[in-house]
Amino acid sequence: MKATTKDLRFNTREILETASRGEEVIITFRGKPKVRIVPIETGSNKETKQTNLFGIWKDNDQVKDVEQYVRDLRKDRE
Repeated sequence: MKATTKDLRFNTREILETASRGEEVIITFRGKPKVRIVPIETGSNKETKQTNLFGIWKDNDQVKDVEQYVRDLRKDRE
């Protein structure tokens, strides 16, 4: 599928739904192809569910289980 930048601006949801069904979407700007939108492969993509801490938190021994740490932080909100 081809779409213009104007189409992307006003019909973003439809374009993303098209890509999520597996169809490649080419976005054109002034008649020239500029961007390709493709769906993310599920299952083998490690970025979709990353629970390891990074940056200044990666060496923090208090936070070994990220999900439990977040649950403990949020338990007072209930």
